[in-house]
Amino acid sequence: MGDREEGKLYAYLLATGDAAQDLPDSMMPGMAKEVGATEDLKARDPMRWVGPMNCCKTPVKEIIFAELIYI
Repeated sequence: MGDREEGKLYAYLLATGDAAQDLPDSMMPGMAKEVGATEDLKARDPMRWVGPMNCCKTPVKEIIFAELIYI
């Protein structure tokens, strides 16, 4: 593999990595709101808040893998 191809691959991997890190930040607030994991709940009962938040993480990870990693 030549330097030019390596440069393109590196750029692609860097962009994919950035997108994979940004996607949860944009998706999690909406998903958390849908399941009732609000900041109010977090302040009142942090242990009860953790469950819905963890349930949101799995679909977000699946979306990242489906749309960015395994394309």
